Amino acid sequence: MSSVPSLLARSLAAVWHPCTQMKQHESLPLVAVVRGEGPWLFDADGRKLLDGISSWWVNLFGHCNPRINAALREQLEQLEHVMLAGFTHQPVVELSERLAALTGHRLGHAFYASDGASATEIALKMSAHSWRNRGRPEKNRFISLTGSYHGETVGALAVTDVALFRDAYAPLVRMGTTVPTPDARLAQPGESAADVARRAATALETHLAAHHAETAALIVEPLVQGAAGMVMYDPEYLRLARALCDRYEVHLIADEIAVGCGRTGSFFAWEQVAGPAAEPGGGWPDFICLSKGISGGYLPLSLVLSSDAVYASFYDDATARAFLHSHSYTGNPLACRAALATLDIFAEDDVITANRARAALLGRLADERFGARAEVEHLRQRGMILAFDVRHARPDFARRFFAAGLEHGVLLRPIGNTVYFMPPYIVDEAQMRHLMDGAAAALDTALA
Repeated sequence: MSSVPSLLARSLAAVWHPCTQMKQHESLPLVAVVRGEGPWLFDADGRKLLDGISSWWVNLFGHCNPRINAALREQLEQLEHVMLAGFTHQPVVELSERLAALTGHRLGHAFYASDGASATEIALKMSAHSWRNRGRPEKNRFISLTGSYHGETVGALAVTDVALFRDAYAPLVRMGTTVPTPDARLAQPGESAADVARRAATALETHLAAHHAETAALIVEPLVQGAAGMVMYDPEYLRLARALCDRYEVHLIADEIAVGCGRTGSFFAWEQVAGPAAEPGGGWPDFICLSKGISGGYLPLSLVLSSDAVYASFYDDATARAFLHSHSYTGNPLACRAALATLDIFAEDDVITANRARAALLGRLADERFGARAEVEHLRQRGMILAFDVRHARPDFARRFFAAGLEHGVLLRPIGNTVYFMPPYIVDEAQMRHLMDGAAAALDTALA
């Protein structure tokens, strides 16, 4: 096995790391991880780090989870991959059926890819192509919220309102339109979060009234806008947006890549808008995009769930009316099997109920450590996502906090001046206390 310095040097020489200015690693060393166990990562220097952000929001039930491991070992002996064009297999069929059931069969058709940005691309293309198939090709523009993030491929950048990701590639992008975010932090004196939501919905209505004839879809991150700094808002906005999209004949795409799979307190964040899938009634989106946690953090997998109406608009004898999109590893059996094992854990362990108590404890501990600190503002939580903003943070705050956190045994990566926590769903009280203690110590160091 290579020494740690050798491994780091080889990585810097050969690996182009994501979302990284590589020159910064002249002063900020890479972390060489050698194994994971539960919520912990172990690096080559012997440090034990609590994974407080679930490794970029993907790991739900801990590293090297025995049940997911066992499912993958079994699948490895049966089928590793087969093309999904003209073929099918048990894991992809069962996963599609189970996800459809979780929506109450309101979104009964699953199209697969490998990453979140690809799911966004699929939903956008599917929406515009659906309108074209229905004789309305002029409906090919898209709306997103200010501060939205839906991926970094060229199509996804059209609905991503994060300048750092978007501006360098602007000449390649057919930009969509942004409408005001319902960010609860924008409340004026006397306003509630629901009031902010209604104000933002009024702006959406104004835009749709003028531009609905050319608009294919509105895409939103339900309840929490992740890359914008864990922006949280009231479900009232989504209820109103759904009604407006119905009125003006515009698709609604729910990007649940980060906020789905239990993160916000329900399996789909949209359940907090329209009620549990088992209950009667409408109000669901036309598309739901999933990725990240759907495979338990094991293998690349993404998918788009779509409604019967959308699916029917492609069902025809003409190939040109088919949805013309593919990926080599679409519906990979191993990734689907990991997802099925993940759904099994949700069902067998009643994870959503257990997470309510876990989230309540996380909130209490955060309030104890940070609620009274003068530097901290907008301490907020939605399910298993908790965040706060740091006043007067220096430009290098995020890097300083991240490095200090490692020294105190926690993996946390602030977004600008926003510190956030998205731990796996297996953390116990002692581990949560360790996470908060490490974050408090890191904050002291980063502000010094």
